[in-house]
Amino acid sequence: MSNKQCAFRTSIGGQALIEGILMRGPEKQAIVVRTPEGLVTKVEDLKLIRDRYPILGWPLIRGSVNFLSSVINGVRALMFSAEYFPDDEEAQPSKLDQWLERHVPEEKLQGVLTFVAVALSLLLSVGLFLVLPAFVAGLLGPVIHSTALLNLVEGLIKVLLFTSYLILVSRQKDIKRVFAYHGAEHKTIFCYEAGLDLTVENVRPQPMHHPRCGTSFLFVVIVVSILLSSLVFTFVNGHQVWVRVGVHLLLLIPVVGITYEFNRLVGRHDNALTRVLSAPGMWLQNFTTNPPDDSMIEVAIEALKLVLPSEKGKDQW
Repeated sequence: MSNKQCAFRTSIGGQALIEGILMRGPEKQAIVVRTPEGLVTKVEDLKLIRDRYPILGWPLIRGSVNFLSSVINGVRALMFSAEYFPDDEEAQPSKLDQWLERHVPEEKLQGVLTFVAVALSLLLSVGLFLVLPAFVAGLLGPVIHSTALLNLVEGLIKVLLFTSYLILVSRQKDIKRVFAYHGAEHKTIFCYEAGLDLTVENVRPQPMHHPRCGTSFLFVVIVVSILLSSLVFTFVNGHQVWVRVGVHLLLLIPVVGITYEFNRLVGRHDNALTRVLSAPGMWLQNFTTNPPDDSMIEVAIEALKLVLPSEKGKDQW
């Protein structure tokens, strides 16, 4: 089925977990995990911060808010799914784990672990894909006198790092199953958007690569950061390491905001221009999605059904 056959575009999106899927709709989010005993589900009503602070829902601001919210919810969902598949039941808890159990109340421990995981995730992403290329380009500044050439070198480093990271991760055995659940998520959303009954038979033949995937979003973040920083460095001397790194950190929120609005615009339309713009991100999904089996599709179907809005059409993109 081609994208043109989708008569409806939904705002419902998901994330692959350890033997499970997180789906997020306009009113609820659901986690469905397949355990040896069967399916485990967790459904929560969404409490959006923009409902309390409307300014956080404004264009260019809402992108960073939604991205941070997605990271936090994604980490919590991963931790939930990981509870059903411990690495080694006979392994002794580390000294840090023992200290946390003694000094941090159990109801607060989950929050502490989530905060640490989110912080590390953001630091790794920003450090690896934005700060490191900027740092290397800054070191090359005294050698490469052309600002345009220096910006080009930094851009190539960013794209190569991001692509290499996805390729390396995709080759890990455990991650291959996670990415198969990712494929199941995409296929199920395509089936729903096509107006078909949510059955394994209808979901199975759907495409695996979705234009509104998080992989595409992250790639566009890289591209927007290259373009925006190149514009800034025509007015600011970016040949010094810390100036270059500082500019990228200052541009982080605008970059995510612009990327979010770009993805919303591209996601609403299907024409030659939007297909060209989304093509690189779609290609990268060759590394982040794998063909799912029927049991994975069943998990995706269950997760999607649990977040369908009470009012038909409320999830219109």
